[in-house]
Amino acid sequence: MSTIKKIQMQLIQLNKHLKNNRNRMIEGKKCSSVVLKTRKIGKWVDVSTDEIFKGKKVILFSLPGAFTPTCSEKQLPGFEKNYDKLLSLGVNEVYCISVNDGFVMNAWADQQKLTKVKVLPDGNADFTRSMGMLIDKKHLGFGLRSWRYCAIINDGIIEKWWQEDGMNNDGSDPDPYEQTTPEKCIEYLSSK
Repeated sequence: MSTIKKIQMQLIQLNKHLKNNRNRMIEGKKCSSVVLKTRKIGKWVDVSTDEIFKGKKVILFSLPGAFTPTCSEKQLPGFEKNYDKLLSLGVNEVYCISVNDGFVMNAWADQQKLTKVKVLPDGNADFTRSMGMLIDKKHLGFGLRSWRYCAIINDGIIEKWWQEDGMNNDGSDPDPYEQTTPEKCIEYLSSK
């Protein structure tokens, strides 16, 4: 086996190790306390993540951007469709967070005709940065955005964590959507 092939095999093994250990490093940690700037009935309303998570079991999923194809056609509609099933499995609420402002998130929720999933704007990327999920999508003209992840948060503690493979800043991914689905949450919650 050539030296290059050996190095490639070692890198594959290292990536698998890092992926498996990242989930273990995040699970059991407390979520950061961040104030999100939301828009409600024409006014700015500060919402603390402590208020959102305290004393509740919630699903929080993040995506690169409102109105983008995978987010609008698969991920958000999937959680909206499975909302009642998720609540029947002991979840109190389901939130979608994205590095977009309150105007954009509210317009997207209206366009998607959401009635169940709640949207949270992370316009300054403060929460996303604190979660270690901030990436640069300048190759698409998006600027800083969130990598796609999903978490079950129990009273502010990350109980279960999923994120898509291939986190990067250079656009070398096909915008994966396999790990952060409502079906993964249902599978996990059903096994408890």
